[in-house]
Amino acid sequence: MNENETTTPGESGALVSARGGAVEQSHGEAVDLFENPGLPPHVHRLADDDEKAARRAERQVATMFGLSMLGALVFVVAYFVVPDEATFYFPGIGIASTQNTVLGLSLGISILMIGLGAVHWAKTLMPDTEMVEERHQQASSPAERAKAVAAVTSGATVAQLPRRPLITYSLVGALGLFALPLGLQVAGSLGPTDVEELKHTIWDLSANEGKPIRLMRDPEMTPIKLEDVTNGSVFHVMPETLQKYIDEGKHVLEEKAKAAVILIRLDPNLIKVQKARDWGVDGVVAYSKICTHVGCAVGLYEQQTHHLLCPCHQSTFDLTQDCTVIFGPAKRALPQLKIQVDDAGYLVATQGFDQPVGPSFWERLK
Repeated sequence: MNENETTTPGESGALVSARGGAVEQSHGEAVDLFENPGLPPHVHRLADDDEKAARRAERQVATMFGLSMLGALVFVVAYFVVPDEATFYFPGIGIASTQNTVLGLSLGISILMIGLGAVHWAKTLMPDTEMVEERHQQASSPAERAKAVAAVTSGATVAQLPRRPLITYSLVGALGLFALPLGLQVAGSLGPTDVEELKHTIWDLSANEGKPIRLMRDPEMTPIKLEDVTNGSVFHVMPETLQKYIDEGKHVLEEKAKAAVILIRLDPNLIKVQKARDWGVDGVVAYSKICTHVGCAVGLYEQQTHHLLCPCHQSTFDLTQDCTVIFGPAKRALPQLKIQVDDAGYLVATQGFDQPVGPSFWERLK
């Protein structure tokens, strides 16, 4: 007998061992200590006994599915109609994007109405009788397996789908239209309608009336002198032209993402590619910080090996080899920014990137 067991004298002097809710007499018979309370009496719902109430519940479920369809249609229309730059004042938050707000609310309402409709359907029309299944061996008999298959296949009948065609049609419509916003986002994410946006950044001199563009510390936005860049130092850089976009409030995040640059100084004798040497100044070189794999920020610099690492998927670029890929899934070198020193001693870009920055896209020619 375990030390956690207790013994008490039973009828006719028999010892009884108490375990949980049952006792075991010495002669092998089991006696329950607690009476099985059974299931509470089943309470019928209004829709179970009143066909009018059932039809009313059916219409309510269909209405929720209809609102879901409406939300999906609003999403699709707003995706094409609402301008990207449109904003409005949202109380308690401030200036918000009109398109993002409409898309978020319409998609949220669409999926919410599907969920509420399914819950209301289950609460009012689907069977709610309590069932008890006694424990048995995990391997069911063939007859039990056939019974389970029959129960699954008869689910549509149990859920009253044949009797409630309004629910069937509205559910199919809600689920079908709800797929549109999801598919639309996938299709819209395949690439911009104007791929020229990917080929140009605000480092292009056209963004500064053809004049050289100063390199600015990010996020301080202060200019950088050549003497500030010591051997092995790393600067995260933005173009001076970014300030114009900040003042105008137009596409700041997009332009900033494409224009991110990392500025590093190393021994000029270590640079093995003549073009990389010509595009730098006394060993100071500037490269796009956007990984050519999937666009993560390449911000890890190993001073001893002169390698730049992408923290997302470990693509590794060799600074001494014009940032060519030496490891990882990236397939293209980081684009280089051509820099010089102006009359005041500040670093400036005299030419934009020699190739599009970031991941590859289908319309890319090189």
